[in-house]
Amino acid sequence: MEYTLPASVLILIPFFALILEQLVPKYLNLPPGRRPWPVLGNILHIGKIPHISPARSVPRVVSYELSVIDQHSILWSSDLNNHWKFSRAFCRTHLFSPKAVESHAALREKKVFEMIDFLMSKKGKTVKISEIVFCAILNTWGNLFFSKDLCHLDYEMNTSGIKHIIRKLLELGAMPNVSDFYPVFDALDMQGLRKKTKIYQDQLFNVWNEIVKEKRHAISSGSIMKNQDFLDVMIDSGFSDLQINFLLIELIAAGSDTTTSTIEWAMAELLRNKDVMHKLQAELKSKIGSDDTIIESKINELPYLAACVKETLRIHPPSPLLIPRRAPKTCKIMNYTIPKNSRPERFLDSNVDFRRQNFEFIPFGAGRRICPGLPFARQEVHLILASLIYYFECSLPNDEDPMQLDMEEKFGVTLQKEKPLLVVPI
Repeated sequence: MEYTLPASVLILIPFFALILEQLVPKYLNLPPGRRPWPVLGNILHIGKIPHISPARSVPRVVSYELSVIDQHSILWSSDLNNHWKFSRAFCRTHLFSPKAVESHAALREKKVFEMIDFLMSKKGKTVKISEIVFCAILNTWGNLFFSKDLCHLDYEMNTSGIKHIIRKLLELGAMPNVSDFYPVFDALDMQGLRKKTKIYQDQLFNVWNEIVKEKRHAISSGSIMKNQDFLDVMIDSGFSDLQINFLLIELIAAGSDTTTSTIEWAMAELLRNKDVMHKLQAELKSKIGSDDTIIESKINELPYLAACVKETLRIHPPSPLLIPRRAPKTCKIMNYTIPKNSRPERFLDSNVDFRRQNFEFIPFGAGRRICPGLPFARQEVHLILASLIYYFECSLPNDEDPMQLDMEEKFGVTLQKEKPLLVVPI
């Protein structure tokens, strides 16, 4: 009897070994990376700056040609269901096609001019540039979607708290979630992130729910003309309130915070690099003149401005890790096995433009999941940055040395400055 237990264990060992052999995948030639810990995986390797710390652990970034995106775009595209395809095509047609972007130029120019007029009234005073730029961008989207402004340029007078809500949603989206690493806990919402996200989502929906209701009533009663703004088009196309809510929250959150971040970083870098600032000012004066106004049609005549924007995007990409993707099925890239449901983040090695053709960096993503708002964002960033540099000589408060400016990054869905940029427009 005393040998029964050891004997049973010896008999069961091959049985369990056989099961483990079936459950554990055979050796795969995975892409280079830190060796994961048992159970914990790579959580301990991430740290507070996950867009930087992983790069420190590898000797060289794996590079490959742009054709990979077309051949293996499965890596960058989650499940392409019919609703996703329809929504993306719908936005491309009505918002982001070359024709649509050009048709909205006057609106973007109007909102930028309003921002410049407001800053004129603040000459000699300290302002938080990100708050004002964010509001100008948000009002552009508000007029595009609802034909109305969504916030006041004087951020001290804003009562809706829409910027705070959007930032909170983005912060929650960037927080490490246990269920992302251990999907078995997904239903438990152990950190309460899903609950908190819903609270802020509902607050944001309330910003425009009444507008949607009034618009539906006005369209059904025939009291307004159809297709005056994007909301009209969505209603006319049969979008439900739920579909409208989630499409708008995606567009507004993605289109306002990333653009604001890029402009704030560009201003900070220009203040720190006086030679670059002077060259950009000289280009603007030579191309625009002293009495003219900046309009979008002149943006393409400003190559140094474009170079400044590209350099800003290279140093401070608005979404440093982009949005996580997963591979629906196992596939191979450059002899590396990408397992099913993995979430690879890759860098593309190409030329200097961030648009779809040839580029060295991908601040807007790539492939089928490339940011659809890229054409819109490009025009807006160039127009706002050019206007700020053209109309104002900005300095730091209290004669602070620009070289002492805090350039620490705050990681999130969008890459923000740890300390917001304060400037004095002159």
